[in-house]
Amino acid sequence: MRRRNLRVVIVGVVLFVMAVLFFLFMLSIASRSTDPVELMKTVGMVSGVVIGLACTMIIVGLVGKKVDATQPSLVSRSV
Repeated sequence: MRRRNLRVVIVGVVLFVMAVLFFLFMLSIASRSTDPVELMKTVGMVSGVVIGLACTMIIVGLVGKKVDATQPSLVSRSV
């Protein structure tokens, strides 16, 4: 049995949303730049890396850690 790490999943989702919002925000500013094409290339690369890290964090968090049956604190207790 595996134990999911929801904190890692939540951080991954927040990073994903922030990267998308950053890209959309910079898209609105790019028209005022002296070189909008180069600006959007850089913004796209940064956003892509952050989205990749966010997806990795979500997957790792959902897969979780293997629960060791010898640890009494992680084994469910019957009362």
